[in-house]
Amino acid sequence: MGDDAVTTLALSGADNTGKTKQLGILARRIGPAAVATGPLDAHDARWEEIKKDMSAWWFQTGPMQEVADVLAASYLQRSNRPGAGAGLRLMDRGLPMLEASVAATAAVREDLTPEQAADRARGLLERYAQDLKAAEAGEHGIVLLHHEDPAIGTARALSHETSVTPTYANYQRHLHHQIHRLVDEDRFDGVLVVDNRSVVAVQHDLRVLLHPHTMLVPAGCLPGVRVVALGGMSESGKSTAGDYLRTRHGHARLKIGYLIDEAAHRAGIDDPYALAPVVRAELLLDGLDRYATAHHFLDRITLESLHELDVTAELRRMLGDQLSVAYIDTAAELRASRGTAGPDDVTLRDTVKTSRGADEIALIADTVVDNNSTRLALERQLDGIALDAAWPAVAPATTPVNALGLPVALERFLTALLERTTHRTEPLIDLLAVTGSGACGKYQHGWSDLDIFVIAEPDRTTELRQALTETQSDLGEVKLGLTVLSKAECRAGAVTSRLLHVMTLLGTGSLLPLWARPGLTIPAPPLADDVAASLEAGVQAAVEIRRQLLKGSPDLRVLFKVSALLAKVVLRFEGTEQAADTDALDTLVRAGNEPDDGLVLRARTERAAAQDLAQLVLDHWMATMPAPAAAA
Repeated sequence: MGDDAVTTLALSGADNTGKTKQLGILARRIGPAAVATGPLDAHDARWEEIKKDMSAWWFQTGPMQEVADVLAASYLQRSNRPGAGAGLRLMDRGLPMLEASVAATAAVREDLTPEQAADRARGLLERYAQDLKAAEAGEHGIVLLHHEDPAIGTARALSHETSVTPTYANYQRHLHHQIHRLVDEDRFDGVLVVDNRSVVAVQHDLRVLLHPHTMLVPAGCLPGVRVVALGGMSESGKSTAGDYLRTRHGHARLKIGYLIDEAAHRAGIDDPYALAPVVRAELLLDGLDRYATAHHFLDRITLESLHELDVTAELRRMLGDQLSVAYIDTAAELRASRGTAGPDDVTLRDTVKTSRGADEIALIADTVVDNNSTRLALERQLDGIALDAAWPAVAPATTPVNALGLPVALERFLTALLERTTHRTEPLIDLLAVTGSGACGKYQHGWSDLDIFVIAEPDRTTELRQALTETQSDLGEVKLGLTVLSKAECRAGAVTSRLLHVMTLLGTGSLLPLWARPGLTIPAPPLADDVAASLEAGVQAAVEIRRQLLKGSPDLRVLFKVSALLAKVVLRFEGTEQAADTDALDTLVRAGNEPDDGLVLRARTERAAAQDLAQLVLDHWMATMPAPAAAA
């Protein structure tokens, strides 16, 4: 099928797989170049009489040969009718469905096995075999399956029906078996398993299959785009929330009304608000899809503002997990005080929104955002919403204390600390991990600190301090670096760049905690976010290196560690990850083609070497800065 010819998409599948919805979305997206071939009953005059009691004719009164003849004639007439002016013909049910339908009907009416029913269908359709084969060859056939297991698929198809007769249920069971048989016989060019996935997810896969055959079909549908849709009553703070998500988290900020109006204009619809909510939701999806295609670099979008409950519910059904609905909840008196036209105007606008179910969106929202406090509190909640989508939740695995290779005294300390914080009815902590050199087998007694990262709630601070007091005798002269964060701070990303790095390591499994509460999940920042955030640490490290170099007698240990930190940051932006201080410094020294005279080793004990090493690292950092402007 070349681009200069008419391409026929025949979308097959059992009842309630979403064929009509998928074809409708595709047709709206393509526009006039796509033409639907229409229902089967529009292609044979005999249907007019049959439709007076179709169920009886199909399963009881119509002779099986007549059923097969009417169906075959309708399929062939539809296939042979040209799509005037079309570049893409959209067909609901392709030629293989004829055989599946006839076989399933015969199985129900004549009590046949699936194999017997398949043979019976081929016999009934034998007189049309040559024409059917030619027509099927002209289709690009794709089938939607409810599930890979036909029994589960049957149950899902029937679950969408308001009432089911035993005959219809038996027909669906046989129809699913026949469709799966045709799949096994490679009668379709593509197979998509719906399996309760969102409408958009299936539409994307459908386009991926079709795009290589016709450029009329876009390459995908909202691939990887996360959408936050904001609802709330008048003056609740939706615009403030949308603007924060734009500036802080890189969301494109779009207005729902604009997207609907633009899509309606393209479709020749004068008043989209006079149509059913499901149509407005489809128009909104079309506008969103077109915008995302034109701005392919975007992966985060904010929609403002949700005013209709039914449209919101349909949008959720279509977008699935790609959509997060956030309802901004603000007290009426506070909203009234914000209206520039006075409180009566706010009340009037609320009345209109309430009539559309805008207030009920709170009942189906993924998150209800409390906007009755400070701006800071609002932003932290919005951070959580944005990062829930950007940072996947993972359940960390754990490692035993003795796997770290630490000195016996430190193993004893960690074991005792875990006993006092976790071996109780309600553990004091949610997670404990050793970080830094102690976690990567690079611990050096007399030089290294023991760095520990803990997730625990703030109300456990007193008890946690007591547990530390009871166990710290095993530390001796070792300096303990203990960092505690709450789960809320982790979820909102209210962390330093160093702690973001720890969270990234935990999320990828590069760092295993010693203990995690059963069932705990933690956000896993992607490496790209970690690298970007480390720039802040690089800036701070460069400032601290200069501070140390300007001292008459710099602290060797501090100078070495801060030099290593800056070296790690520089290397990260060159695509090299080095967890250990010495490894990072050695790598950077070699990158500068410096002679291997043991500079890194000597920098631990010799002031001159430490200063030379720090200056070398600082030079690498400065080489990334823009050259100063020439004097006029």
